[in-house]
Amino acid sequence: MHNEQGLQIDLYNPRKCSITNRLITAKDHASVQIIVGEVDEKGIYTGKTIQYELSGFVRRSGEADDSLNHLATKHGFLKNVWSSQR
Repeated sequence: MHNEQGLQIDLYNPRKCSITNRLITAKDHASVQIIVGEVDEKGIYTGKTIQYELSGFVRRSGEADDSLNHLATKHGFLKNVWSSQR
């Protein structure tokens, strides 16, 4: 819901899993949200971040590590770690 100024005023904003696109419910206590900061070639923080959400389903199935590697490779944080041909 938005107010007259266009600001979001909902108390609960549902999140989606970055891998499965499933909604992360309020009762999913196994879900995690990981925020990764970008650095330049000298290793200095640029102020930009990328946020990953992993649902409890992904973590319980043992795919969290591989999923995080996949997302980080897709966004350019890792090179030659994850490939779709595995």
